Amino acid sequence: MAVRTEWQITHNCGHEIMHDLSDRPADKRAGFARWLGGRDCTNCWKAARDSDTVAKEEWLAAKRAEEQQAALAWAEQFEMPPLEGPERALAWGERSRFQLVTTAYTTLVTEGTWDEANWSTLEEKIRTVTRAGWWIDQRDADGTDLPELLDAATADDRGTENPFR
Repeated sequence: MAVRTEWQITHNCGHEIMHDLSDRPADKRAGFARWLGGRDCTNCWKAARDSDTVAKEEWLAAKRAEEQQAALAWAEQFEMPPLEGPERALAWGERSRFQLVTTAYTTLVTEGTWDEANWSTLEEKIRTVTRAGWWIDQRDADGTDLPELLDAATADDRGTENPFR
């Protein structure tokens, strides 16, 4: 006797739908059917997701604006040079640089063993990398990796301005 492939599922939303689970391994079908029963059906899930799009977009825009303001204030306070690159990447690059550098400071200096002299040296290296795309590429890096990442940055990632303020 073969393991059934068709499952009648009653979803959380109350809809009963016949699901063809033949694309799953036989030993995974019952567990997946149980999991499906704990979720809304596809149509209800999509409707719930799509109905809140405006609120999510407004929240995200407000959050991005807040993050952008913090990044710009930080860049001004610590005399960071403006980033270079496509217009649409500049704001994202600014936020990425701000987040990575502040995380690195917290990890290396506040919670770590670095002193302010070590940080000042690293801060000068930070100022030399002005390509927005480089900072975006590093957005998921650990703060402790920043010194090594800056050492690996190429001439394409560094600006043409005089790095000595």
